[in-house]
Amino acid sequence: MLSRIKTCVLYGLDGYEVDVETDLSGGLPNFNIVGLPDASIKESKERVRAAIKNSGFDFPVSRITVNLAPANLKKEGSQIDLPIAVGILAASRIIKNVDDKTFVIGELSLDGRITAIEGALPMVISMRNKEFKRAVVPEENKEECGVIEGIEIIPVGSLDRLVEYFNGNMSIEPYKSHYDLSYEQDEYLEDFSEIKGQAAMKRAVEVAAAGMHNILLMGSPGSGKTMIAKRIPTILPDLTYEESLEVTKLYSISGLLNKKGLISKRPFRSPHHTSSRTSMAGGGSNPRPGEVSLSHYGVLFLDEILEFPKNVIEVLRQPMEDGKITISRASGSFTFPAKFMLVAAMNPCPCGYLGDPNHECSCSQSQIDKYLGKISGPLLNRIDIQIEVLPVKYDDLKDEGEEETSSQIKKRIIMARKIQLERYKDMGIYTNSELSAKGIGKFCKINKESELLLKNAFEVLGLSVRAYNKILKVSRTIADLENSENIETKHLAEAIRYRSLDRKYWR
Repeated sequence: MLSRIKTCVLYGLDGYEVDVETDLSGGLPNFNIVGLPDASIKESKERVRAAIKNSGFDFPVSRITVNLAPANLKKEGSQIDLPIAVGILAASRIIKNVDDKTFVIGELSLDGRITAIEGALPMVISMRNKEFKRAVVPEENKEECGVIEGIEIIPVGSLDRLVEYFNGNMSIEPYKSHYDLSYEQDEYLEDFSEIKGQAAMKRAVEVAAAGMHNILLMGSPGSGKTMIAKRIPTILPDLTYEESLEVTKLYSISGLLNKKGLISKRPFRSPHHTSSRTSMAGGGSNPRPGEVSLSHYGVLFLDEILEFPKNVIEVLRQPMEDGKITISRASGSFTFPAKFMLVAAMNPCPCGYLGDPNHECSCSQSQIDKYLGKISGPLLNRIDIQIEVLPVKYDDLKDEGEEETSSQIKKRIIMARKIQLERYKDMGIYTNSELSAKGIGKFCKINKESELLLKNAFEVLGLSVRAYNKILKVSRTIADLENSENIETKHLAEAIRYRSLDRKYWR
């Protein structure tokens, strides 16, 4: 007696179709799983055996062979528990029929309950693209899977209910999530109105958020760098449905997804400075997304960036440039998206008070040079905006005047983003920071006066070609914030000011 059940395994963000072929034959009772299963799948034999018996069904006293085809594809994940159990029950004629356009995923507990799995959303999307019509998923995964159009989601909580469903004795309505990406947007506890003074830093952060530019905040302790960084998500435009789906896929395979379904807030990741290269970039024997990918379409905040090991922050260079990261292993290459806005905060020296008007720096020049040398020139070159943050003045703290709220700043940023979306609608990019060299030549044209200013800055500051391009992209964003079709000299001058920090401290 033979049965064939469809299921799915993940490699990176891509799901691959797998046939669970089950054969029951005579001979001494035995239970074998073949087809390159990993340890979690090999262990499923005991979970499946107990789940079938505790659900009230007889476990066959036969020679059971389960083949996971194709045999040359390594299989990983506990989501194959359920299709193996269904395959055994189908081969035993306990389950009468399973449509070949239906696939099954789920982990089994010993009492027959079907428990949640990681990566359900990308699996469902991948199998829908392979023209499957129906997905049997754990009840706990229904919210994330229910947002997918074009495939029926059948949520099931136990093995016995699934048997009743397949045999036509029970009807389970396909689940559809009523997603609303706006319901969490007003839940932020922080607001820009809580920041007194620091007009220059606020302006730099607004420009960075409008064009999704990377930004470095340098200043003495207590000047407000961390405070403003944590409020950046409150001024970023809301996630679109497509962006939310892409972010949710990354969190799904990482096991970080909540039960509300789609992620509605832009990610804000703030890893500790003890983080490893693997946690930052992603990886492992079965590669998972790292912090750079979990920050996709959001903010990666590195507080006290110079406290991170140098080899950890250097892994940011390639994803900052390409918007993705590729992890190569013996089993293959895995590419995860990583379009994030880097926000880095740091002190100018070990004691933190270099350049502070209220405190005297106690560091020697060699100590300062060694400290600043932890961040390389190539990485600095990839940071579009660099700003020095001065301590807050007492008069600013006691000023009773109202500060701009996050919602007021957000309106300007949304306007600038809409201009960029319209401008680049045929190019497959969304913000000025993604412009290629060819795009810069087309959309960042400047007049003769601005050309002379930029030439002078290029020679005096000793700028690289990358820095030159980033100045033009930031200028384009500043012009968009003012709804200006052309880049004016004042826009260019402001952008140049944001590139002077590395020449001041990193001589």
